Amino acid sequence: MDAVHNQVFFPSTMQDLFASWNRFPDAVPFAGGVSFVRNRDDRYALTLPANILSLDGLSELQRITRTERYIEMGTMVRLNDIINLGKPIPPVFTRALNCIAGPELRSLATIGGNICYPARHLNATAPLIALDARYELRTALTSRWISAARFSSFSGPPAFNPQELLTRIRIPLEQWNYSLFKRFSDPYPEDETGGSLVFIARIQKNILTDLRVVFAGETVIRDKNSEAVLSGKHLPLDRRDIGHFMELWEAFLAELNAPGVMMKARILNFIEEAALELAD
Repeated sequence: MDAVHNQVFFPSTMQDLFASWNRFPDAVPFAGGVSFVRNRDDRYALTLPANILSLDGLSELQRITRTERYIEMGTMVRLNDIINLGKPIPPVFTRALNCIAGPELRSLATIGGNICYPARHLNATAPLIALDARYELRTALTSRWISAARFSSFSGPPAFNPQELLTRIRIPLEQWNYSLFKRFSDPYPEDETGGSLVFIARIQKNILTDLRVVFAGETVIRDKNSEAVLSGKHLPLDRRDIGHFMELWEAFLAELNAPGVMMKARILNFIEEAALELAD
């Protein structure tokens, strides 16, 4: 006899979750449910898959722990709970989460749901890549850690193995002296898909020791060659060095098929403004 479909499962342990998932391979993990809300003709509607695996009863996915080296959180931690942690969270990550809708939605939305949104990369992606975050991915029998950059390196939905679940996010607690976050809206729907950009720098004794610039939208963009041009330079930065830095970014973006022309121009403008803040 065939199993009944159109069900919601409420596992209380990871073992229960993977047992249900094995029985219903088409079941979809359900966190805050925000990604299932669609805007249709200016009216929001909730579209649900046939079988749902609710993650709400898995207490281990709601934990936040901290060591001297990193802060770790389960994927069911709500965005507002992360924001309310305050100082331990890198400021650029807090800014990114604060740019997501309003407090009501952030009290429902989870960090795992933001990372795993299937249509494109949302606000959390760029700062987590820039901060060298790592993600734990689990199946019924295996567990592996991968970098945020590797997890989000391709356009389209994140690449999971069959019946694999994102369970934990680990963020290094390193000091970044200068950080900016910019969320780009979608004013040119025929050409753009929006996105967000992070510019972070580490400064020690007036030397720019490290620099990360990451854009995430339809795809993830980072040019380590241009970052290396400014790393190791004394502050304030020489404008000629910034000019070279921007030339590399222009050439790098020109070779990419996405994003569109207008979005590329906005990315370049923001990067240049951020770099000039470190100039004389």
